Amino acid sequence: MHILLLPGDGVGPEVIQEARRVLEAAAPALSFSEADFGGAAVDRHGTPLPADTLAACRKVDAILLGAVGGPAWDDAPRDKRPESGLLALRSALGLFSNLRPIRVPARGIDFVIVRELTGGIYFGQPRAYESGRAYNTMVYERDEIVRIAGVAFREAARRQADGHRGHVTSVDKANVLEVSRLWREVVSAEHTAALGAPGIALAHMYVDNAAMQIVLRPQQFDVILTGNLFGDILSDVGAALAGSLGVLPSASLGAPGSVPVFEPVHGSAPDVTGTGTANPMGAILSGAMLLRHGGLPGAAERLESAVDAVLEHGPKTPDLGGSAHTGDVTDAILNHMKATAPVS
Repeated sequence: MHILLLPGDGVGPEVIQEARRVLEAAAPALSFSEADFGGAAVDRHGTPLPADTLAACRKVDAILLGAVGGPAWDDAPRDKRPESGLLALRSALGLFSNLRPIRVPARGIDFVIVRELTGGIYFGQPRAYESGRAYNTMVYERDEIVRIAGVAFREAARRQADGHRGHVTSVDKANVLEVSRLWREVVSAEHTAALGAPGIALAHMYVDNAAMQIVLRPQQFDVILTGNLFGDILSDVGAALAGSLGVLPSASLGAPGSVPVFEPVHGSAPDVTGTGTANPMGAILSGAMLLRHGGLPGAAERLESAVDAVLEHGPKTPDLGGSAHTGDVTDAILNHMKATAPVS
């Protein structure tokens, strides 16, 4: 399996370097290449997603992305902003679903947010920023909701086979938004159509209540299905359960045959860039998702077990209340993997 690394900006190159170290130990047969993306690509090529980078993305088995953005590009025109490159990459590769698992084993928390990724208010037209006035459009087509609902129900069935409850909570704001009324209607219809997967339950919840429930009683959730904007916000709320954005991974997926992108949930963290204290766990766990998606579940489980052990008893970066450097955390993960490696 060949992996394209897109280190990006800020702490992105730092955490991607650490993730590569762990991936090479977990699956030595992997191969890697690297390309410019985000603000770094703007500085070198004048665009956040150069044509050569997109061409490289289409030729690999998977992509591991660091982070994009930073103060240097905050005042750039919209098409020169690193985040525009991220939206363009998702659109070009057809990556319409984003899976963000949130696990805190010590507290019995284990759920995944399935977020629609290429529709909603981030992509809706018309949109404008004018003097004294700005607007965006939230829009979803029925087909977009159908396909992301299918992802959520399949994910619930997969998790049910692994011992989870097989429960989907669809999050919307149907009491005030017409687009959410359609969302709820279509998700309910797809649940009825998907009853060939026995035992998959469905509940609906307003987004404001969902945010509160994630904080108060996160153990009630198994799979959360929601749109682009709400998923973006709720996954960051969920990060508080894990203690830091720095430990959360994600996977952006499309239809079968599309090239998936794996990336930590955290941003470019300009405040800690270059200090050697960025948390590498989100990038490393994104690597575990990559391994599992690529048909290497054993390597993924070994990697995840090592991260869990270090979270419980190992060195921690400052975002988790420790004082360890980035490389120290990776070393601890690698040492645990070596100590628990199967005897050949």
